[in-house]
Amino acid sequence: MNPGTTLLLEETVPGGAHTSLVVKRGQSLRVTDLRGGANVSVMMVNATEKSERLNLPDSLKCQHTAKLTAGHCLYSDMGRVLAAIVADTCGWHDSIGGVSNAAEVLERYGAGRYEELRNAFYRNGTDNLLVEMGKWGLGIEDLLMTLNLFSRVDVADDGALEFVPGNSKAGDYVELYAPMHTLVVLTAIQHPLDPNREYAPRPVKLALRDASPEVAEICRSACEENVRGFINTERFFL
Repeated sequence: MNPGTTLLLEETVPGGAHTSLVVKRGQSLRVTDLRGGANVSVMMVNATEKSERLNLPDSLKCQHTAKLTAGHCLYSDMGRVLAAIVADTCGWHDSIGGVSNAAEVLERYGAGRYEELRNAFYRNGTDNLLVEMGKWGLGIEDLLMTLNLFSRVDVADDGALEFVPGNSKAGDYVELYAPMHTLVVLTAIQHPLDPNREYAPRPVKLALRDASPEVAEICRSACEENVRGFINTERFFL
């Protein structure tokens, strides 16, 4: 974190919980894995025009990468930069594994009903995201592909997806800079491909700060496509 930046918000998201917030233009959001082994499923939309959404296939294609880490941008379907990954101690964040649903959680972990477990009941990523999306006038038709922070998924020679345990350690963090007003919806829930048979989602900490645009230079200068992406984003505010 750059010295002199102002801390605006700091909160812990318990394992299995969900939240949402607008990261305004010129702010950064740091997400920290508190215990190691966390997974955070994230959706992003333009906070002022919610029909503009995170487009992960374009984000990978235009930056010629199969993983996302520091120096990469998260593009919208309008070719603008919703967020730039300006710092990352983890090194790999999954963009292809998706998010869990109720049927998958039931099959892997068992019933885990609220009636017996109360607030420790087994939650799933899809329903968690939908709860938060509803607060912003969004519904199931708006549910998109998610970015899974702190998780790594490899593709085997036969095309099978392989979850890599232990990708994130306690204290690892990723920092996202917003060059536009970006609605971030997230849930701290286990990755759907995580082979662990125990329901044990891990907590994360969020820290929202004012930031200087210069922190995103590592992303802006990474490739010609990112230069154009930032120009497209700046034109939105003319």
